[in-house]
Amino acid sequence: MTTIQAKGTALITGASTGIGAIYADRLAKRGHDLILVARNKQRLTSLARRLSNETGRNVETIEADLTSPADLQRIENILKSNAGISVLVNNAGVGASAPLLGADVEKMEDMIRLNVTALTRLTYAAVPGFVARGDGTIINIASIVAIAPEVLNGVYGGSKAFVLAFSQSLHHELADKGIRVQAVLPGATATEFWDIAGTPLHQLPAQIVMSADDLVDAALVGLDLGETVTIPSLPDESEWDRHEAARLAMAGKLSSAIPASRYNLQKHQVSGA
Repeated sequence: MTTIQAKGTALITGASTGIGAIYADRLAKRGHDLILVARNKQRLTSLARRLSNETGRNVETIEADLTSPADLQRIENILKSNAGISVLVNNAGVGASAPLLGADVEKMEDMIRLNVTALTRLTYAAVPGFVARGDGTIINIASIVAIAPEVLNGVYGGSKAFVLAFSQSLHHELADKGIRVQAVLPGATATEFWDIAGTPLHQLPAQIVMSADDLVDAALVGLDLGETVTIPSLPDESEWDRHEAARLAMAGKLSSAIPASRYNLQKHQVSGA
């Protein structure tokens, strides 16, 4: 067991398996104590025991369903009251691969409750303390569907587009207050996500599926590099830079006292006559 200087506590949601469990492993090895939040108590307990034995870090587990208002409030209260928390990893989420007409709207609402509402409330709970202490890191797990909504279910894509936009806005607002914000956009990743979403992992081409270990390791390199948006599968970062440059260049032209000339009613009537 290697002794590493303590770096505060990381609270990780959806931490019992997959990406969340890998974040727990990597952050513990970086010197963070952990608060692991998930619904599966047995998996949480097993993971906590292993990480505590391997790293010597303090690992607390909380069994919670973040779609439950009472459970969500419990985690919010911890984020508000525990001044030792320096990292929040908003990893808990669920997806769907069925198209709109084949999806259950009640399940879509549950998805929004977890992917959007819970993430937002936990962030709101953590940020004031981070700002008061002048330090803190928020890692929000989004998805490539945030910028490619045609790939999977539209509600899922919309929920992850929210995570991306929310993260970018937080970075804009909090960067000068010592707070780091990172949105991670995984592509297809080898986790239980796909079975739950409705498309078994074995049906995906192997060449597009990244291991959860590689995904998290790449994302943490992106964090160390100071990236606000990390897309582990994207080979050429200049493509994202051009995307952002075009978006920002257009931003100053999106609000005007008069409509763009192509929407001139008189011209439209003449051309349609």
